[in-house]
Amino acid sequence: MADPRGFINIPRQVATRRPVHDRVNDWHEVYEGGPGRALLPIISDQAGRCMDCGIPFCHTGCPLGNLIPEWNDLVWRDEWVQAADRLHATNNFPEFTGRLCPAPCETACVVGLVGDPVTIKNVEVSIIDKAWDDRRVQPETPGWHSLKTVAVIGSGPAGLAAAQQLTRTGHTVVVYERADAIGGLLRYGIPEFKMEKSVLDRRLKQMNLEGTVFKPSTNIGTDITGEQLLDRFDAVVLAIGSTKGRDLPAPGRELNGIHQAMEFLPQANRVALGEQVENQITAEGKHVIIIGGGDTGADCLGTSLRQGAASVTQLEIMPTPPEQRPETQPWPTYPMILRVSSAHEEGGSRMYAASTSEFIGDGQGNVKALRISEVTFDQGKFVPVPGTEQELPADLVLLAMGFTGPETDTVVDQLGVELDARGNIARDDSYATNVPGVFACGDAGRGQSLIVWAIAEGRSAARGVDEFLMGTSALPRPIGPQERQLMA
Repeated sequence: MADPRGFINIPRQVATRRPVHDRVNDWHEVYEGGPGRALLPIISDQAGRCMDCGIPFCHTGCPLGNLIPEWNDLVWRDEWVQAADRLHATNNFPEFTGRLCPAPCETACVVGLVGDPVTIKNVEVSIIDKAWDDRRVQPETPGWHSLKTVAVIGSGPAGLAAAQQLTRTGHTVVVYERADAIGGLLRYGIPEFKMEKSVLDRRLKQMNLEGTVFKPSTNIGTDITGEQLLDRFDAVVLAIGSTKGRDLPAPGRELNGIHQAMEFLPQANRVALGEQVENQITAEGKHVIIIGGGDTGADCLGTSLRQGAASVTQLEIMPTPPEQRPETQPWPTYPMILRVSSAHEEGGSRMYAASTSEFIGDGQGNVKALRISEVTFDQGKFVPVPGTEQELPADLVLLAMGFTGPETDTVVDQLGVELDARGNIARDDSYATNVPGVFACGDAGRGQSLIVWAIAEGRSAARGVDEFLMGTSALPRPIGPQERQLMA
């Protein structure tokens, strides 16, 4: 255990964000020098608040099974090398989760029963960022090669985790990505102010030196068919994500100026990285309405503010969540409470229990307003409240209502892979599909979820692939469907 009285004597502290007026004028991370350095002067005290519980419920909150009490104790003892080793034992990319994960481990922290939970996420990212600063994150090349080949389709967190595990086991792994650079949504979906792409690039360099082969600008299903994949490789991992955006088929949907969030965010990311984007969708000088109150909506909010929007309003159909954990969502579950992201601190407004009934045009084919009304939830559906209808000015509308499943019209259909009742790729306990040698992981099989789940599924799928190729495997065993349901 770390400090036996740490959780009593030391108050919780989190990393301090840069002043709003500074950060909305650039695309750098919202923490000075990055989140790993922002809390470093007091991180030992924060790690010392960990109780090293007899039953560490933080493990139940973390799909990766991170060894949280162990690396908290090591940080408190100033044993940073060992702490990084324990962190990497369960998580291939802690610098990603330490920036992007909503930290369900913290809502399951036992200290949180009687006070403020341990700053697990901040400790995690401090460990890994210090390891990178100290140049202790080095390539881990396999001791032998199996002569087996694996194709990983998709280079998001699930695909990268599967690829790194399989490369280190001795297989030859090729990662295919249809975009012009590797990283999936980590590259073009996550804004720079949440994770600078240098954080991604340094990990990709490590993977490349380990032997993983990256093939961007390759559209599997057209450039290489499903049949060709099966001919060329001993196994295939589908980590294609859940990329079909949920639409809003209200009157006026055909008007110009209404876009899916994932049309808007990748363009903004490219421009922030210095690229030129023709006919860019931009919020500059516009009244922006974001439909959807989740993380993607918050990303659109922060991006719109940096582009110089005249106003930004984020609509959420659900009622305003409570500030404290409701009785119906007891510890250690992840509660639906009011959360304020860095983007929400920066400006804009949020409207809850609001539903869009119509997009209103300007007579020239462009959107100029939304007609919305307040709604209540009655007998399983949202019902408009009479007398609450109003119009909101809107020059740009961004749909950030989540995703409905993977695209299935190319390689999925070509391979003959079956889908489940929700439209996701069906797989068994070893992440194998109905097609021998074809596996699926991440959002493509699970549905839209958290980055920590994507990495966990990629690691687990790698075990299934390794066992399929070699008959046995020393990699961590897959998380089965019953465990997935319990931990969801």
